[in-house]
Amino acid sequence: MRLILLLLILLTTSNLFAQTGVLKGHVTGNNEPLSYASVSVKGLGKGASTNTKGYFEIKNIPAGTYGITITSIGYEAETISVTIKGNEPAVQNISLKEKPSKLNEVVVTGVSRATQLRSNPVPIAVMTKKDIEQHVNNNIIDAIVKGVPGVSAVTTGPNISKPFIRGLGYNRVLTLYDGVRQEGQQWGDEHGIEIDQYGIGRAEVVKGPASLTYGSDALAGVINLIPYIPNGDDGKLNGDVITDYHTNNGMIGTSVGLSYKKDNWKYAFRATAKTAHDYQNKIDGFVYNTGFREFNLSGIVRVDKSWGYSQIGGTLYDNRQEIPDGSRDSITRQFTKQIYEADKDNIKNRPIVSDDELHSYKIAPLHQRIQHYRVYTNNSFKTGDGSINTSLAFQQSIRREYNHPTVPEQPGLYVVLNTINYDVRYNLPRLGGVETTIGINGMYQTNRSKAATDFPIPDYNLFDAGSFLFAKKSFGKLDISGGIRYDNRHISWNNFYVGTNAQTGFGQQVRLPDTAGASLQFPQFKHTYQGVSGSLGLTYNLSDRLLFKANIARGYRAPNITEIGSNGLDPGAHIVYLGNRSFNPEFSLQQDLGFLAYLPDMDIIAEVFNNNIDNYIYQARLNDANGHPVVIVPGNSTYQYQQSKARLYGAELTLNLHPQSIKWLALDNSMSYVTGINKNPQLIAKYGDAAKYLPFIPPLHIRSALKATLPGTYGVFTKLNARVEADAYTNQNHFYALDNTETFTKGYTLINAGLGFTVKPAKATSSFYEFFLQADNLFDTAYQSNLNRLKYFEYYQSSPNGHTGIYNMGRNISVKAILHF
Repeated sequence: MRLILLLLILLTTSNLFAQTGVLKGHVTGNNEPLSYASVSVKGLGKGASTNTKGYFEIKNIPAGTYGITITSIGYEAETISVTIKGNEPAVQNISLKEKPSKLNEVVVTGVSRATQLRSNPVPIAVMTKKDIEQHVNNNIIDAIVKGVPGVSAVTTGPNISKPFIRGLGYNRVLTLYDGVRQEGQQWGDEHGIEIDQYGIGRAEVVKGPASLTYGSDALAGVINLIPYIPNGDDGKLNGDVITDYHTNNGMIGTSVGLSYKKDNWKYAFRATAKTAHDYQNKIDGFVYNTGFREFNLSGIVRVDKSWGYSQIGGTLYDNRQEIPDGSRDSITRQFTKQIYEADKDNIKNRPIVSDDELHSYKIAPLHQRIQHYRVYTNNSFKTGDGSINTSLAFQQSIRREYNHPTVPEQPGLYVVLNTINYDVRYNLPRLGGVETTIGINGMYQTNRSKAATDFPIPDYNLFDAGSFLFAKKSFGKLDISGGIRYDNRHISWNNFYVGTNAQTGFGQQVRLPDTAGASLQFPQFKHTYQGVSGSLGLTYNLSDRLLFKANIARGYRAPNITEIGSNGLDPGAHIVYLGNRSFNPEFSLQQDLGFLAYLPDMDIIAEVFNNNIDNYIYQARLNDANGHPVVIVPGNSTYQYQQSKARLYGAELTLNLHPQSIKWLALDNSMSYVTGINKNPQLIAKYGDAAKYLPFIPPLHIRSALKATLPGTYGVFTKLNARVEADAYTNQNHFYALDNTETFTKGYTLINAGLGFTVKPAKATSSFYEFFLQADNLFDTAYQSNLNRLKYFEYYQSSPNGHTGIYNMGRNISVKAILHF
């Protein structure tokens, strides 16, 4: 009995002395804390994830020596040996090395959850904050056009750029702000995106159908603009001040961004103001009525907890944008201005615009005012090994276009668009190595005309809902992903009557029941559009640096409001649009093949695509039986929407050279090409090559940039860099020539150059300055882009100087300074 008791005492004592210990530490990468990095103890099945500040702690580890493995997406895994003692915690601070391949970059656009580029079969391009800043422009879309092959833009002056991806644009390209779809009457030619260019920290571009995750309007691709939040120490106010000046149109831009972090909370705020007078080129001189004045406010609050995160954001956009119409004196080619209403106006006998007006920052009476407000919340909740992501947003777009010179305060167009966006996704726990996501998203939208005189679209209600299933699985070096989606969009409007205001003589909306003397401009309409879309793709990792991609996707797009409902003048576009309510949804079938190689001395990206579209909708100038332009409203063109089959195919090639033996030098090269074929057999049989091609197709585009970055520090100067680039477009012979909708566009080459450096004063602790000097179109080349709408703003058959239409911007030297604190 005593022996048993002694054994029990010895056993209890040994257990008491078999103490456990604690392992804690900090994980960083590129001198920044790595949140959600995985830390595991080999052989014990114990582990932890780092918090938002990079810290971790693992308790109850028996004393001994263990292998500790640390992993994080985009970084090389590291295993270290650690000895755990029971009497004191073991502390390890680990710095992970970033993987050498850009293929490990993580994206959040066009995927169900954050995904490495190497495992996503859909072509995606990423522009960082640095990339955006090095392409100084009047708006964010122009910066993306310069940085992403395959992306182009239809422009109406320097501040209005509508993105096109591989020859498709308008409602086929979905623009997101922080993951929330942007809604702001984007059907209009002169309607740009309402986003602060200085507040963007990253842009992700999906080149190809993304209907699977976003539904209608993502048939051509997606551009996700992610706001910039300055980094800084905990408990300290950080931020930046940006000043920007452009010589061509005198653009002055100022932006102030502030951020603050405390524990698990982050706060960010930004205010921006921009203004510019008319731009200039050596053919037209100063182009009248192309100035603008823009204000932006934005704010974000975010909290990260063990259960996930929650973020609330808001934006305010207010832009007064002048509206050019291209009228000028037939002999001197000087621009003229409208001073009478349309019924008394003689467009060829207007007064000449003075030099003071061309140089003035004051907004002219004929302009549009666009106000956009947005409040949104993005949330993620952990559910064991899965998660639920939700998004809810409210947007209001107010658009007024002032086109009455005798009553300048009276808008011709005045529409208010209210949109509620919703998105709910459940990322299921992995089952058999399969990542699965199910979700539903859509929007509810109302459009109402206010005290206007022109009514291009009706007052409509729209409800959109789509559900999808997405799955991904890896088989060694092979990743396969795909899914299916069903969409339902219901749109309706009531009878819309328009009459004449007896006092002003202008048009006005007439409401029931008293519609005597009014005309029914928009008969009531109700329809439901349905579509099934999906994708299936694979990526094969030949090595850590070599990758092959293949994807096939079916896209879907319901006709937008102007395509089915328009029947009136859009004053800002100077176009009378005529829709067709019998249109069917567009469906596309696109095949993509890609090869990506990120080698020590070069990057190679080769992508080819083929896209067949059923029920493709496009606009064409309307002529009468004698071939003369149909004029419904004097001084304005008339366009009618058409529908047919279409095919687009092309390729993008990127070859970036960065020899390891000359690390300070790099040569970046890119090429993009797309052809758009109109497959309407009756039209082609009747009109031949004039109807063969689709409108708004960019020509072959080649860009080469030589960059030099000097290593080291030179006094207070560091990160010295310079670049010179050639931006070449070939002749565009493939254009939609029917009814002179488009004409031949001559090719051109622009030479651009830039210089940048950082200044850190000797006594400064965390403050430093960045400077960028850029010259675009250095040799002041006179050119017209085939995607420049102003090219067709011409009222004479010929001109004394042999040039018709309005040319693009001439030489522009810009200076940008950023103070970081």
